[in-house]
Amino acid sequence: MSGTVTAVSSNSEYSFTKPNRADITLLAGLGVEGDVHAGVTVKHRSRVAQDPTQPNLRQVHLIHEELFTEVGESGFKVAPGELGENITTRGIDLLSLPVGTLLHIGDEAIVEVTGLRNPCLQIDNFQDGLLKKVIGRDEAGNVVRKAGIMSVVQVGGVVRPGDTITVELPEEPHRPLDRV
Repeated sequence: MSGTVTAVSSNSEYSFTKPNRADITLLAGLGVEGDVHAGVTVKHRSRVAQDPTQPNLRQVHLIHEELFTEVGESGFKVAPGELGENITTRGIDLLSLPVGTLLHIGDEAIVEVTGLRNPCLQIDNFQDGLLKKVIGRDEAGNVVRKAGIMSVVQVGGVVRPGDTITVELPEEPHRPLDRV
């Protein structure tokens, strides 16, 4: 299974969206160089308030570009970086990957998938009604979070639009993603 990086984004200041960049540098054990969410311990404001010593399982946020097409069918216009992701992808069903999946990105970088992004009210502040489009329910009534996945950097490297992403699944049994 493989896909492509369509955009990379980072921001050194807390804001919902992240500007697109020509490239980003992933740092092992930290995240995206210069990004506000980089670090060994949690950086997300609500998680810092709970316990600032928690490990940062949200170093790199990835969203599948196909989500933008899906919400576009309901009249929403979302571009890469606007939902706060660092890496926008195409061609990989990110939400179906199990915990521990390794994503080899470009020539060097490797991130390990830790879980799902838990969509928050900031999404409705960005575009009213969008939150309901990135959270759904499956046939059994379980919550389905569609706003991307989180990961930690195992091997650093530069990531650029156009880079190939190769999926390396962990040994079975696979654990399904849950919010982190």
